[in-house]
Amino acid sequence: MDNKIDVPSGGRCFVCCEEKEFGIRILHQFLCAQCEREIVKTDVEDERYAYYVDRMKQIWMEACR
Repeated sequence: MDNKIDVPSGGRCFVCCEEKEFGIRILHQFLCAQCEREIVKTDVEDERYAYYVDRMKQIWMEACR
């Protein structure tokens, strides 16, 4: 059995806004594999961290509507 992390689900990434083939879905929103890796490795003191937190917050806000 092939244990791939990236599953071809495709869509427009909610972080980079680009169409990508591989990634994950979080509450019906697509997160590309590249952005997922960037989010995971970003330190909390990195200036990009606040942007990623804001984008993730938007998923939850839309889900609660």
